[in-house]
Amino acid sequence: MKKVLIIEDEKDLAELLAFNLEKEGYAATAVHDGKLGLELAGVDPPDLILLDLMLPGLLGTEVCRALRKDRRTAHIPVIMITAKGDEIDRVVGFEVGADDYIVKPFSMREVVLRVKAVLRRFEPEAEIPDTELFTIGDIVIDTQRHTVMSAGSEIELTSTEFKLLLYLAEKKGHVHSREKLLQNVWSYNNAGDTRTVDTHVTRLRGKLGTPGDIIKTVRGFGYKIEV
Repeated sequence: MKKVLIIEDEKDLAELLAFNLEKEGYAATAVHDGKLGLELAGVDPPDLILLDLMLPGLLGTEVCRALRKDRRTAHIPVIMITAKGDEIDRVVGFEVGADDYIVKPFSMREVVLRVKAVLRRFEPEAEIPDTELFTIGDIVIDTQRHTVMSAGSEIELTSTEFKLLLYLAEKKGHVHSREKLLQNVWSYNNAGDTRTVDTHVTRLRGKLGTPGDIIKTVRGFGYKIEV
């Protein structure tokens, strides 16, 4: 049974989230304080965290940043819950290591689908040979160690950024629509919010530096890698 930790200061909403997730077969625990949620995640790491952005005392961004710095929790996928839908809020969420976000108000069905999709993304994949490396221009992707070198320097990527880069690299030269990327990288079966793709591509290019210019925008359609 997958464990979901809900860190949400609105008690009624937290309990409703826990109830609906438990109906879907998850073990859900709700806490209403960022510091407590951070401590609980370190003691009993969940499989996924639903994290409110606007928490009293310790903001969700600070909780997420602390989760990513702790080796016990760095690998846990985080879905940020926010009442704000502005681009800057999504960028900040991804900047501190969130893997996805949901904007209030939302339906419980949407939450359940997002949780399932993110957990699918983090399921172990088929074994990859130890020596398999992808070299594209000045970028080297080590699929075994899940590391990326750009112009000779190791780059820290989130799991989603790594999967996005690897997917584009494996199919270099092919143009991929935003909807197709949502399906194959984010595991979303519907169109979802294609701005999520744009935000991740922008962050990925920024982290890769000049070598990231090989990720090309195909105006009005999507993205491709072209050396």
